[in-house]
Amino acid sequence: MRAFVGRLAHPEPGFDVNHAAQSPYADKAFFVPQTKVSFGPFRLLPTQFLLLEGDKPVSLGCRALEILIALLERRGELVSKQDLMARVWPNVFVEPNNLTVNMSALRRTLRDGRDGHRFIVNIPGRGYCFVASVDVSGHEN
Repeated sequence: MRAFVGRLAHPEPGFDVNHAAQSPYADKAFFVPQTKVSFGPFRLLPTQFLLLEGDKPVSLGCRALEILIALLERRGELVSKQDLMARVWPNVFVEPNNLTVNMSALRRTLRDGRDGHRFIVNIPGRGYCFVASVDVSGHEN
């Protein structure tokens, strides 16, 4: 379990930040406010809900950005389509095609699979996994 604590994402229910070191997830990265997440040529500033390529903001819809955050929180793990749908469209019924369209936009924006960069892997019928190396640093600035 990895969680961004910020504007849009919170730790899972029952997760006690003060006792994280005692949790079985203690070895996992726990993102806190003012965290910057870098991968490939991109930097995510989760509390600002902003994706940068170098120093330039990347135009990406809020749903696609929320998908990216969800995948980064659980990088290296399979995130089911159902989990992504519940995260990105909570308490709303939407067609599964909405996930497909937003995932396609995200992958196109990241140029996933081009220039030697592979960020997101699709496990057909099951979900997606963020597979690129990630650097987490303590400050967004």
